Amino acid sequence: MKTIGLLGGMSWESTVLYYQLLNEGVRERLGGLHSAKILMHSVDFAEIEQFQVNGQWQEAGKKLAAAALGLEQSGADMVLICTNLMHKVAPIIEAQIQVPLLHIADAAGSAIKAQGLKTVGLLGTRYTMEEDFYRQRLLDKFNLEVIIPEPEERKYVHQVIFEELCQGKLTDEARENYLTIIDKLRAKGAEGVILGCTEIPLLIRQDDTNLPLFNTAALHAQYALEFSFAE
Repeated sequence: MKTIGLLGGMSWESTVLYYQLLNEGVRERLGGLHSAKILMHSVDFAEIEQFQVNGQWQEAGKKLAAAALGLEQSGADMVLICTNLMHKVAPIIEAQIQVPLLHIADAAGSAIKAQGLKTVGLLGTRYTMEEDFYRQRLLDKFNLEVIIPEPEERKYVHQVIFEELCQGKLTDEARENYLTIIDKLRAKGAEGVILGCTEIPLLIRQDDTNLPLFNTAALHAQYALEFSFAE
């Protein structure tokens, strides 16, 4: 079993899911008192969010790269960024470490292709939905067409993530509105929907819709476990 390095805290609400999922996965494989070998660097998300708002992506990347290097030097065999959005700076982090950075979009893309889907909707922060760093990777590596909500819907999804989900607020109103947006993505041709923000699975679950949902936090954790136990 390899040691998993987590860049967490963005937000800690979803980083908790990673810790739980990784440990549950190890228990399923090994049983008894076994638990995951994890190293974590949890940042102050307020500082990272200010970099985002100010467009200071290089500065954010350098901060996370330094943290990733610390994980590697402490014995991590791989690094996971426990958020979809901050994979925007993945190349900056990868340039500073020797161990693999396991990309969350690869975890999602692999799961989608395994189900034979070709067109998926994407929910996440406006950066994740609108910019190329995520959608283009899914197209280039997995030949997936990605559909995003309309501008006002994207604004709403983004607002709920930062003003509610990242602060631990889960409301029926937000759930109903998200499900309406998911139905609209279905109407546009989506065969499934990527929950492309690791907080969204706190609000929306597969039981809420019959459209396949791809929980990126869970898929990323599973991806790491497969790497951790690979020969």
